[in-house]
Amino acid sequence: MNRIDLQGRKAIVTGGARGIGFATAERMIASGAAVELWDVDAAAIGEAVRTLGGQASGAVVELTDDVAVAEAARRSFEARPVDILVNNAGITGGNAKTWELAPDIWRRTIEVNLVAPYLMCHALAPLMMTSGYGRIVNVASIAGKEGNPNASHYSASKAGLIALTKSLGKELAGSGILVNCVTPAAARTAIFDQMTQEHIDYMLAKIPLNRFVEPAEVAAMITWIASEDCSFTTAAVFDISGGRAVY
Repeated sequence: MNRIDLQGRKAIVTGGARGIGFATAERMIASGAAVELWDVDAAAIGEAVRTLGGQASGAVVELTDDVAVAEAARRSFEARPVDILVNNAGITGGNAKTWELAPDIWRRTIEVNLVAPYLMCHALAPLMMTSGYGRIVNVASIAGKEGNPNASHYSASKAGLIALTKSLGKELAGSGILVNCVTPAAARTAIFDQMTQEHIDYMLAKIPLNRFVEPAEVAAMITWIASEDCSFTTAAVFDISGGRAVY
């Protein structure tokens, strides 16, 4: 494993208790960072922190609650300035035709996958600006580029996250804060439990490398984007789709 230098940095990783978020926290800690895991699942956070060791800590935060996010961000930054934000938390909302998806499911998927990252950026970007340094990495999806059938809510939320990345990156250009996103193909994580087997098969069939991406592979890309080595790229989209993406 190549060692990416995050020595002395502090990161917040949302949805950090499992999957890509956990793999990212693990990789960042191996690179010298202290990492806070933010999630709604207290038990999962506790287990993840115990597994990751002394450089990991956790906070139970409802990421769609603007007051809770702002207060948690303030407390975290006051304890020690935050250098890196990884907006990873997300849900699929299940699979169905657009006209078969219940409005509350559609709205909840947008809230978790798009509104929550906005709230995190809204709370932390001004604080990062006081330090004159920051890296924000949003975990979008290939679905946000291509629009997967039977996943209009998920696809729309990830397309919105790509656009948020581009807008915020341009707004913060020159501030010392870079904002980028990654668009992975599917990774076999607990999020698969929210999908139908038909949809899982569809996603695999679209990947030329004929396998799902490993969380550690996405984590490696995120960790580099979050480092000082990534110094002249902002408002950009990093593809990690096994050859599926064509743009």
